[in-house]
Amino acid sequence: MKQRMMDNGQRTVLQENRQRVAHLRALPSIDALLRTQEARSLVERTGTARLTELARAVTEELRGELLEGTSEESWDDGDQTRERLLAEAIDKLTSAVERDEGRVLRRVINATGVILHTNLGRAPLSDAARRSVSSEAAGYCTLEFDLQTGARGRRGARVEELLAELTGAEAALVVNNCAAAALLILTALARDGETTISRGELVEIGGDFRVPEVMAQSGTCMIEVGTTNRTKLSDYERAITEQTRMILRVHPSNYRIVGFTAAPALVELAALAHEKNLLLYEDAGSGALSDLSAYGLQGEPVIRRSIEDGVDLVSFSGDKLLGATQAGLIVGRRALVEQLRRHPLYRALRVDKLMLAALAATLEAHRRGAAFTEIPALHMLAQTHAEIAQRARSFIRRARPRFDTNTLSLSLTEGHSAIGGGSAPTTHPPTMLVSITHAQLSAAALEAALRRTQPPVIARIVDDQVVIDLRTVAREEEVELIDALASI
Repeated sequence: MKQRMMDNGQRTVLQENRQRVAHLRALPSIDALLRTQEARSLVERTGTARLTELARAVTEELRGELLEGTSEESWDDGDQTRERLLAEAIDKLTSAVERDEGRVLRRVINATGVILHTNLGRAPLSDAARRSVSSEAAGYCTLEFDLQTGARGRRGARVEELLAELTGAEAALVVNNCAAAALLILTALARDGETTISRGELVEIGGDFRVPEVMAQSGTCMIEVGTTNRTKLSDYERAITEQTRMILRVHPSNYRIVGFTAAPALVELAALAHEKNLLLYEDAGSGALSDLSAYGLQGEPVIRRSIEDGVDLVSFSGDKLLGATQAGLIVGRRALVEQLRRHPLYRALRVDKLMLAALAATLEAHRRGAAFTEIPALHMLAQTHAEIAQRARSFIRRARPRFDTNTLSLSLTEGHSAIGGGSAPTTHPPTMLVSITHAQLSAAALEAALRRTQPPVIARIVDDQVVIDLRTVAREEEVELIDALASI
């Protein structure tokens, strides 16, 4: 009896092995997969070489599934198995191409209500900035050419002039981001010396940007003073030695310390630095060219005020509250800016013509006093609760006739937007949300379905409901948003 059971078990294993071998033999070859009509239609989207690479990966994936027994085991041997394996390979190949395409930069509708959404590219460019990039800078342009003299010009001269004018600084310089600006300033002006900084300002910002690590990389010796929540002017003064080159003030962009706190004013730090023949450098983070306190943004440094308070150099971001493209903007004393310009590191950190074009157009809007009407991020920030509520009601009225309201339901609910991008973490402007529910889909499934529309819609889930915030949706995108809902 025992022998008979062993024989039955062996026969079962042998049968399964034979079936698996038959399935492996039925696997389509890479060439056969690429000759299918579906694969030929994918060539234009991805190219022959890449499609061949994906077909090879798909075939290996199927082979692995068969060997591990995770693929279907109920298929019959012969043509039926061969056809099903080919169909599965085609499905996998199509999915692989779609995953490839999903990694390409694509326009999305930001319905999250996060104005400076880091994952979605932070500040959207103004119409003028987009035109400047595509029409003026994308081809040949006057990047380093003076039309008046026919001689070589200075890269970024117009942007630097605008920055100096708008901030009241003597001169300006542009590098590719804020971390680069800090690294350049500390390397060029404080290397092999000491830089004093408050312990409460040793921050880590998104993307693993840590102030102590940037300081270490620059070659300056970091001297911490004060405590996490309270630093006095006398703390800085006691830390000054013959090796001190600079006092550094860092704006804690993405967090706040509240309660029992203290920090000297910039004007006090400037007086101390200049009395001791030192430099005062402020990393202002998001930075702002105008006072945004009327819109709930308290404590964001206004760059002109920092210059007026006596700061020697200020660095701030181009793609946050200024509303342009990613860049590290440096303004301050002319002699120091020119010293930075001559440093070898500057050439490695300088920006290209597209960034300069976007910056120039955005700064022109600030100069004309049109920032809150022309620059999307600032326009979104300035929208009131009443304005968004009116848009939301109008949106629902126009959307409802497009689909069965028994399946997809839209309603209004109070909520809050966010600034994002490491700016004003305690500021959450009130807004009116459009809440969406589906008769058959869960909130997670509905949110995922919106991400698969064309263009993709990025929403958020609040209290197990998908919500969209029209604060970050351009008016011209509302039609596309309604189309996306109707497609679901």
